[in-house]
Amino acid sequence: MIKATLIVALVLLFSVAVMADASTHTAGWKSFLRQQIPILGHRNWIVIADSAYPAQNSSGITTVETGATQVEVVQEVMRQLATAKHVAPIIYLDAELKHLNDSLAPGVDHYKNDLHRALNGHATQSLLHMDLINKLDESGKTFKVVILKTNMTLPYTSVFINLDCKYWGPAKEKQLREIMKKH
Repeated sequence: MIKATLIVALVLLFSVAVMADASTHTAGWKSFLRQQIPILGHRNWIVIADSAYPAQNSSGITTVETGATQVEVVQEVMRQLATAKHVAPIIYLDAELKHLNDSLAPGVDHYKNDLHRALNGHATQSLLHMDLINKLDESGKTFKVVILKTNMTLPYTSVFINLDCKYWGPAKEKQLREIMKKH
């Protein structure tokens, strides 16, 4: 009887520990992102990836499993970037996404509407999926890339965010280069 009670107690204790670890893991990505954004600068990337996105080997790439939905992660990343004083997002979507519809990938039309709302009016650019992965692989050799994997199971739905300098843009850079040419 004592052995059975002890076994039941250990199983319950183990179950509680596993559940606590899972909830911490799921919530931990927001904290991780909050710690990373002040460190990241222009030329760094944040990727909100679907669940089948490949683990890349470049040394500068860090992958974190969020356990969250794609839209939830996009909303949180955009919220945190909006409060950052030093970086602004340049958003890339897979070019393939434009051509997907519910007959090819059921649920993708709803996702595209949700994504549009989550991006809150930010402009997007499209590149082929493989070209974006190659950009990340190359960037990861020199610059940090953070990949936040989600539970998304629709193809070509990853959101690629190239960080740019918020307080110094292309127009100012062009002006500076013109001044430098004169001297």
